[in-house]
Amino acid sequence: MNAKYQGAILLVAAFEPPVPGQSLSETIIPDVKTTLNLFGMHLRKVSGEWDYPQHAHPQYEFNYVLEGEQQLTVNNHSYLQRAGDLVLLRPGDIHSSRSGNGGAFTYFCIHFDIDDKLFISLLSRLNHVLFTSESNVAHRLGPLLSRLVEISTSGSGSITISQRMRLQSAVFELFAQLWEVFSLEADNSSPGTYERIELAHQIRSRLQSLIYQQFKQEVPYDSHYGVDDIAAELGISPSHCYRVFRQVFGLSPRVYLSEQMLHEAKVLLDDHSLTVSQISGLLGYRDIAHFSRQFKRWSGKSPREYRESRS
Repeated sequence: MNAKYQGAILLVAAFEPPVPGQSLSETIIPDVKTTLNLFGMHLRKVSGEWDYPQHAHPQYEFNYVLEGEQQLTVNNHSYLQRAGDLVLLRPGDIHSSRSGNGGAFTYFCIHFDIDDKLFISLLSRLNHVLFTSESNVAHRLGPLLSRLVEISTSGSGSITISQRMRLQSAVFELFAQLWEVFSLEADNSSPGTYERIELAHQIRSRLQSLIYQQFKQEVPYDSHYGVDDIAAELGISPSHCYRVFRQVFGLSPRVYLSEQMLHEAKVLLDDHSLTVSQISGLLGYRDIAHFSRQFKRWSGKSPREYRESRS
């Protein structure tokens, strides 16, 4: 085996366990690809004369009152927001604000968007705008929002790299709590919705581990282990496995598995130090002809045609 090939194996083997027999247990963690964007995060204290006109924006907004009272009008509905109360505004919501009692008040605001379709689906199912300080939502999220305020105001002038890292850490913890608590607050007219989502994620996790198995010794791509075995492990029928996965992710488990394998194949084909035959072996195919047929079925091009198109 040449040096280049050995180097490539070491690169791909980042997903591999130790030599068979040395690893006593293994858990495959699903890939994390969520993108979260924060916009216009600010802490503001305003006078009793504060009167912000009607407006809307394309992001979600969390508005958290720390002191005083804020009168919010959202889509022609009025809400009195007191200290400790949390408001969730959706993209396109027309809203305005002023003092709730003629006095000064302080609020903290975050605009955000997130590319996780399941999370957006969850937010869209919520019927509430205002979560009072006594609610479970405000009780769970209040300390994390206060932590964000503390980090944001702990320095003077520009935000330091250290503050930025702490803000990111606190924001992701906030969104972890959001998922848990909003799952309980979401519309209950669809019983089992979030149990179904969690099940779909378990299926996806096992599908991803199947892909990584291709990089292990003696586990060919066309191994007998597959979706039916995953269903059996989870105690559900194959048909239920397919149905739940498609409802949540919009495609079948087999199509998802094929798309992920195609992605891995393309990554390897972009490395011109590897031959198509070597890539076929790395991906667990029994021969290059089998790999070529599968790749062309998925992409419409043979591996060599794909590689030439990228040159």
